[in-house]
Amino acid sequence: MAEKEDFYKVLGVERNASDAEIKKKYRSLAMKFHPDRNADNPEAAEIKFKQIKEAYEILSDPKKRAAYDQFGHAGIDPSMGGRPGGFGGAEGFSDIFGDVFGDIFGAGRQRGGVQRGSDLRYNLELSLEEAVAGTEAKIRVPVLVTCDECSGSGAKKGSNPIICTTCHGHGQVRMQQGFFSVQQTCPTCRGSGKQIKDPCGKCGGQGRVQETKTLSAKIPAGVDTGDRIRLAGEGEAGERGAPAGDLYVEIRVKDHQIFTRDGANLYCEVPISFTVACLGGELEVPTLDGKVVLKIPAETQTGKLFRLRGKGVKPVRGGLVGDLLCKVHIETPVHLTKEQKVLIEKLGQSLTGGGKHHSPQEHSWTDGVKNFFDKLTG
Repeated sequence: MAEKEDFYKVLGVERNASDAEIKKKYRSLAMKFHPDRNADNPEAAEIKFKQIKEAYEILSDPKKRAAYDQFGHAGIDPSMGGRPGGFGGAEGFSDIFGDVFGDIFGAGRQRGGVQRGSDLRYNLELSLEEAVAGTEAKIRVPVLVTCDECSGSGAKKGSNPIICTTCHGHGQVRMQQGFFSVQQTCPTCRGSGKQIKDPCGKCGGQGRVQETKTLSAKIPAGVDTGDRIRLAGEGEAGERGAPAGDLYVEIRVKDHQIFTRDGANLYCEVPISFTVACLGGELEVPTLDGKVVLKIPAETQTGKLFRLRGKGVKPVRGGLVGDLLCKVHIETPVHLTKEQKVLIEKLGQSLTGGGKHHSPQEHSWTDGVKNFFDKLTG
């Protein structure tokens, strides 16, 4: 029989390695060489996995490790007077085995425990004014709550749950699969470790009933679409007395008739008359705080942005208050009378004479077009 490899070399640790170092190294190697993760060569992986497992069994047990350190493999070989080996004898081995492979086989539920209640989501629509200033919203949420008849135990009043006959109160069962065992949630008690023999008449043994709760949610100033507000413990009640989940209120801000929001800034479009654009003037502009006067200088062009500092939004997470940016656009007069048309024609004739460029953008655009065609024909 071939001589067994040194257990410390198998795990890749020094002989003076601590228990924590040995455990950490074992977890890493066990995940790496698990046969299910080595589909290209499962046979070789299985051999390596068995070596890793045997080495950890010995080195994780203080008595076995001491015997191994003193006498080598002979110290733990039953045929030579050592302590019995095997893959099931190490104290605490099943715990770490379940720890390493719990996620693979779905055995993540706490032993003998019950699940925390589910988190819930509620979509709340707000006006821009409510989102900017903050508000208190009343919301109605259908939710599973703890049954008041049985106080969440699921058992009829005067009776008590009994220890599960399948898992004997552990909440999990162990199934042997080849050379290793798999730990799974008990199918009878679903992990609680208890069975209901005489169920509550109100909740049918579930420990929870459906109700519609009315809650008051405080919405801080400055929230925006996509923000979430957590109401701790307002989600679904947990199974049989377990903690409740949380309720997350998701904010959606409705479109506003005048303003558009971008972070801390607000935007709006302001129509101005041809006369005001030419000669200048003053306009009343709405803000979320009331009206302000906006001064329009003479010869203002369409698309000009005017910034009103501090008239935007104070971000919910702190920072400076944003600005209100007003973009002006010049309205072309409509429904002109015959007299008005004559006056505009005279104005046009006056603007095109005298050698001055009264329309600088039009002039530069015309020059650009001319250069474009000159290049094409040249």
